Amino acid sequence: MKVLIVKTSSMGDVIHTFPAVEDARRHRPDVSFDWCVEEAFAGIVALHPAIGFIHTVAIRRWRKRLFNSDTWHEAAKLRRALRAASYDLVIDAQGLLKSALVAKQAAAPIAGLDQDSAREPSATWFYDHRYAVPRDLHAIERTRRLFGLALGYQPDLSGLQSGMVPPADGLAGTSGKTAFLLHGTSREDKKWPVKDWIETAGLLLEKGMTPVVTWSNGPEKAAAEAIARAVPQAVLVPKSPLAVIAAIIGRSALVIGADTGLTHLASAFGLPTVAVFLATEPGLTGPRGPFSSTLLAKPGNPISPAEVIGEAERLLRLRSEAV
Repeated sequence: MKVLIVKTSSMGDVIHTFPAVEDARRHRPDVSFDWCVEEAFAGIVALHPAIGFIHTVAIRRWRKRLFNSDTWHEAAKLRRALRAASYDLVIDAQGLLKSALVAKQAAAPIAGLDQDSAREPSATWFYDHRYAVPRDLHAIERTRRLFGLALGYQPDLSGLQSGMVPPADGLAGTSGKTAFLLHGTSREDKKWPVKDWIETAGLLLEKGMTPVVTWSNGPEKAAAEAIARAVPQAVLVPKSPLAVIAAIIGRSALVIGADTGLTHLASAFGLPTVAVFLATEPGLTGPRGPFSSTLLAKPGNPISPAEVIGEAERLLRLRSEAV
C-alpha cells in the first residue's frame, strides 16, 4: 500500500507527525510512505528513514506571487508528480483547507479528521474518509490516532518514539559536552531575555558544558553575538542550512530552547531538552520526548536561569540512568 502524507508546515507540526509514522511502521509494514511538505521543511522530513519520495510545495511563496506564471507552472508540476505516483491513500494530517487542496491534487482517496475534529472544518469537504479524534489531546496523540483509524490499527500510546535520525555530521572544534541554546523564535513575547541566556551559558560552563548558539536573522544574530561576547567560551555557529543545524543539535548533550521548531526537533531526537515557554500554552503542542520538559512562565513569576539549569540536570540524570 502506497500512502502520501500531507503535512506541509510548520516545523513543529511536521515533527509531531513522526510518532504516527513509527506506529504505522510497526503495525503496517506493508505500507510505504511519501510526504508533501513546504520546501523549507523538506530537510526535516528527510531525517526519517521510512519516508520515500518528498514532494515540496511553496504555498507561502506562491501566495506572494499568485499572478506569476512560474507559480502556476510549479503548481502544475506538483499536480502531475502527485498523480503519477498513483497513491492508494492520502492522509491529510493537517486538517486545513490548504492541505486538503494539496491532498486533492493526488487524485486518490483522502483520509482526514471529521468536521468536529479538524482545525478548519471546510477541509473535510474534500475527504473520502473522515475520523473523529478529540480536539483536547496533544497534537502528537491526535495524529497517531488518525493514522491508526485510517490504516486499521490501534496505536500503543504508552510509549513515544519519533524514529528520526540526526545527520551524521556534527560540530568540529569543540570538546566535551555541548549544550545548544536555541534562543531564537518567531515572536517577541516568546523570547527569553538575552541576559537570562547569558547567565544560563555561564552556569553551563560551571557545570563543564560548552554552550553553543546560532542565528538565522538579524535580531537573532545580535542576541547570539551578545551571548558569545559575554561568555567567550561559547561556540557561535554562523547562519547555516537547516541540515547543518540539525546535525549539531543531534550531537549535543543538552538542548535548552524557546518555543521554536528546533526545540521540538531536539525533543524528537530523544535529547535532554528544556523548553522555556513564556507566552504560549504547551499543553496541546509543546515538545514531547522521553527526556524533554517544559517550563511555563506564570504572571509575576518569570523563569530563572537557575531553574532551567536545575531542570536540565534532572533530565541529564534521567538520560544517564536510562543508558
